[in-house]
Amino acid sequence: MRLEYSARTDTGRKRKGNEDSFIINDEEGLFVVADGLGGHAAGEVASRLAVESIEEFVRMTGSDREITWPFEIDDSMPLDANRLKIALRLANRKVIKFPEERHEYQGMATTVVSMLFSDSTIYIGHVGDSRAYRVRDGQITQLTNDHSWVNEQVVSGVLTSNQARNHPLRNVVTRAVGSRWDLQVDLLTEDAKDGDLYLLCSDGLSTMLDDDEILQILKAASTAEAACERLIERANEAGGEDNITAIVIRCQA
Repeated sequence: MRLEYSARTDTGRKRKGNEDSFIINDEEGLFVVADGLGGHAAGEVASRLAVESIEEFVRMTGSDREITWPFEIDDSMPLDANRLKIALRLANRKVIKFPEERHEYQGMATTVVSMLFSDSTIYIGHVGDSRAYRVRDGQITQLTNDHSWVNEQVVSGVLTSNQARNHPLRNVVTRAVGSRWDLQVDLLTEDAKDGDLYLLCSDGLSTMLDDDEILQILKAASTAEAACERLIERANEAGGEDNITAIVIRCQA
């Protein structure tokens, strides 16, 4: 599977700094977006630490399969699925430990959404409310479920999707890298097909644009780069209330 991809991050119109981070390792087929949480630049530190930690572990286990892993491998899952899930668990450990000697960063955490391509199989590791989308045959599908308070209310029938989009607690996440030692990482498996489009994004994009507008932008763009630029532009035009990060990936057999 050949991949055409592009990534972009933007501070948005309301924030002074950018606490989002992303990283791409083309050789390993790894794509990661993180949205940091915590004041006084702690969110920026958390998101950068997480994406760099994930990339480092995936890279090291790709080149040296004999390396000692920090957690036990789940024999029920393929090796590459283990690589990604353990990479997120290791990032969680590092984000928790970082403030031990740097107390100004106490309480920092970050969302993470990540993809690891293994031929035509994609493993998606996810914690928080950053999202992964797929566009196939003209239809858009949100692949990840938000780990957020408002999404829990939608699932339980307390709020509608429209109410959740504008709720004052819409930014409250219920799960984040760096929040607890026994972090649960969601891992999904996806079979990529020729012509598929994938989007990884922070909530600064998904709260500004609904799924239909995201779909129209992805379908209209001639390149992944053009899609990224237009998504960021439209999110800012819609208010730009948060930092905005997007990675767009086109799959070609």
